[in-house]
Amino acid sequence: MQNTSEQYDRVIDKCRDLFTNKMKDYGSAWRILRLPSLTDQIFIKAQRIRSLQENEVRKVEEDEVSEFIGIINYSVMALVQLEKGVVEQPDLDTKKALEIYDRLIAETKALMMDKNHDYGEAWREMRVSSLTDLILQKLLRVKQIENNKGKTLVSEGIDANYQDMINYAVFAMIHLGQADQ
Repeated sequence: MQNTSEQYDRVIDKCRDLFTNKMKDYGSAWRILRLPSLTDQIFIKAQRIRSLQENEVRKVEEDEVSEFIGIINYSVMALVQLEKGVVEQPDLDTKKALEIYDRLIAETKALMMDKNHDYGEAWREMRVSSLTDLILQKLLRVKQIENNKGKTLVSEGIDANYQDMINYAVFAMIHLGQADQ
């Protein structure tokens, strides 16, 4: 599992670099987004990945990797919104946003390592298409929880679903060779 930890970190480094550069370009404008808006952004990215996996013709040059990075970064933003709430004006500078990003990713990675231990790295035998489908399933669950105003009877909360989406997207990127570059 040491290799998984290192691969995970390399994938996250790519995602964090893009997050950092977008923070420099746009600031924390994303802080005004309500949770359903972030969920819908992630859904669009996951649907596009599924479409790319099923269709032979591509009319836009971006590939699955950029969409998985988007899923990871938007999921982190959603976790921030769950924790801090939505604001009317951007309120995080790049330094503070990255501190929160790093903490949330560390928590998400710890969850992955625990699950990875218990499941015996079963994800390594999965197809990228299956990971995409699991992300879409998590998104549909989140949408239902949002429609239920956050209430669940026996299910894990929204935060756990976002963490799972991050981890599935990281696994997909590892499968796509992004931890080797």
